[in-house]
Amino acid sequence: MARMEDVLEVYHRPYDPNVPAVCMDEKPYPLHGHAREPVPAAPGRDRKEDSEYVRHGTCSIFVWAEPLAGRRRVIARPRRTRIDWANEIDQLLTFDYPDAERVVLVMDNLNTHTLGSLYEAFDPVKARALAERLEIHYTPRHGSWLNIAEIELSRLTRQCLDRRIEDLELLNAELAAWQDATNEDQRQVHWQFTTGDARIKLRHLYPGI
Repeated sequence: MARMEDVLEVYHRPYDPNVPAVCMDEKPYPLHGHAREPVPAAPGRDRKEDSEYVRHGTCSIFVWAEPLAGRRRVIARPRRTRIDWANEIDQLLTFDYPDAERVVLVMDNLNTHTLGSLYEAFDPVKARALAERLEIHYTPRHGSWLNIAEIELSRLTRQCLDRRIEDLELLNAELAAWQDATNEDQRQVHWQFTTGDARIKLRHLYPGI
């Protein structure tokens, strides 16, 4: 319960561009090609696609969302390793928010999502400099509904990943197009569920006294 209330408290902080709150999530994505070329749609006829496909491996899609600014960044990487996550953190702090005093980061506690990953990827001086600008808040186990980035990832899946994409370059082009179109709307997320709501509606999850 402590982690849930911790994340809920973060979501109800006032907007501060010097200390932005950012949520991140990631998911594996299979790269599939067509075994046979689809038959294009024509007047009175739907596009036809063979059920057989060709596997081209998997990759990992990273989603970064700043709810109160209506900003998202999405990218696919060939792997999901500690080094990949560390490089994404470097991108976040060095390029996305270079002037921020620190970034408040909400995410799940996957084994790669640790400050130790920074030290595996970079020299100690850089790793420490990055770590000092992070304020990390982990969602509780089975509490993925608390991660706004997972909600964005679900939306991305429905809107952009509902077809076969066979290579990483094409996938990243599609992700960039979705990112740009979504950011243009500047759709903000104002979290309504509070700690008070949790203590009433989810009281069965709290230990008895």
